[in-house]
Amino acid sequence: MRILVCVKQVPDMASKFRIDEHGKGYDETHTVFRMNSYDEYAVEESVQIKERFLDVDVTALTVGPQRAEAVVRRALELGADHGVHVVTDRGQGMDALETSSRIAAFAKDQFFELLLFGVMSEDEQFSQTGPMVAALLDLPYATTVVSENISEDRRNVTAERELEGGRRQGVEMPLPAVLTVQSGINRPRYPSLSNKLRARKQELQVIDANRLPPVVRCQELIRASLPPPSENGIFLEGTLEEKAEAVVQIIHEKTDVL
Repeated sequence: MRILVCVKQVPDMASKFRIDEHGKGYDETHTVFRMNSYDEYAVEESVQIKERFLDVDVTALTVGPQRAEAVVRRALELGADHGVHVVTDRGQGMDALETSSRIAAFAKDQFFELLLFGVMSEDEQFSQTGPMVAALLDLPYATTVVSENISEDRRNVTAERELEGGRRQGVEMPLPAVLTVQSGINRPRYPSLSNKLRARKQELQVIDANRLPPVVRCQELIRASLPPPSENGIFLEGTLEEKAEAVVQIIHEKTDVL
């Protein structure tokens, strides 16, 4: 059984963000990048499937610039068998159709029985890549999956989906299929020392995105901006009674409540 798990490199949200000189993205000079946390659950699920069945082969793939190689090696540390890096000219500004088309172009003739994605990326949060890949490859798919079970004959997968209001939906699909997994489906492991050493030395399959079939962009980033700064707060001084009176006065001035 062959599994393709797709991972994305995203900026760490603790980084300091500054709009770049073109006004269409952020300056990466001081940005720290890491694997999208939702994709860690997808990698872990692929490794757990490998542990449940014999002769399962897991390939981790990313689409991104040179720096994105790090997340493929991270997937190898977590237990993936092979790594593929589709190298693009840029990291920012790619829409979901661009990314999905490149993943589908690679996977088309590879005969993967299962394709796994995180439910969404932390930076864009569109939740489109997995379903788009499924559409491009004409495969059944399920999103927001919180549990999955592959039949013993490996012909079908049963998935439980998380819906609004705490409801759940069970679906059964023939393989090959695409699943986008929700956080909480498992508990991602820490990489073992042997896997970390292997990942450091293992050769990756590197593919120039420009050599794949051309893709049509369906979205263009017009402008990027930081949210406006919030108004400065007011620090009240004095005794508790004085502060209480000041709060009442502020409410009276700002609203019609009092």
